[in-house]
Amino acid sequence: MKSTQYSDKVLDHFKNPRNVGTLEGDDVTVGRVGNPVCGDLMEFYVKVKDGRIEDIKFKTFGCGSAIATASMITELAKGKTIDEAIKITRQDVADELDGLPPIKMHCSNLAADALKNAIKNYQEKQKPAPKEDAGSAEPGEILGMKNFEDRGIFHEVTDLAKFADKRTMILDSGERSMEIALHLTKHTPRVIFVTKNKQLPSGSKVEELKASTVRILYESEILEINGLNTVEKVTIHDLNEDEEYELFVDSIIILR
Repeated sequence: MKSTQYSDKVLDHFKNPRNVGTLEGDDVTVGRVGNPVCGDLMEFYVKVKDGRIEDIKFKTFGCGSAIATASMITELAKGKTIDEAIKITRQDVADELDGLPPIKMHCSNLAADALKNAIKNYQEKQKPAPKEDAGSAEPGEILGMKNFEDRGIFHEVTDLAKFADKRTMILDSGERSMEIALHLTKHTPRVIFVTKNKQLPSGSKVEELKASTVRILYESEILEINGLNTVEKVTIHDLNEDEEYELFVDSIIILR
């Protein structure tokens, strides 16, 4: 690998990315993943015909490695069956690009997750509409929350130092949640404040929040929390656009 730490393939896919753009139509599904705090956002558009990916496009807002990995994974996925494409891993992407610097491996993870998210959304569209029954989730319930109690989800906050440099999300529960969000900025630059409201009520605390490094997601709610042993990502519902997308996070504060 060159002294720049980028292979010729990485530079080629960065300078001449393949399959950039969007797709439209009822047979197109979209996968979105990323973190608006650090700026890495990726969207994949997938068109499936007879169980194979007939066409695929992407848009990404990130570094050169993010562009290169997204470009490469579209080439790897195009023409494959759904079952084959969903098995493409971050290592597959890195290997096809002749390697990535360790600090940029998260970009290949982002691309692989965006593809998987698009495929998952396609698979969901193929399922028959579920019948309503008494076992349906309660309105406002966050799926997966019980699985991560004390493993990334916090209901009480006493030691803010434990959130140092972590991607931390806090749900709007009034002024106290705003105060914690502001204090968190002393320990991590990656704080996301999620509120269902279109606007926050006027007041000095709100003005401080808006002027800080806290990223505010208006008209949003958490639908689902996922991860292996600890919280890794959440599914966000944009109430205004009625769309869903995923964000990578390390910790979630839900005050009681």
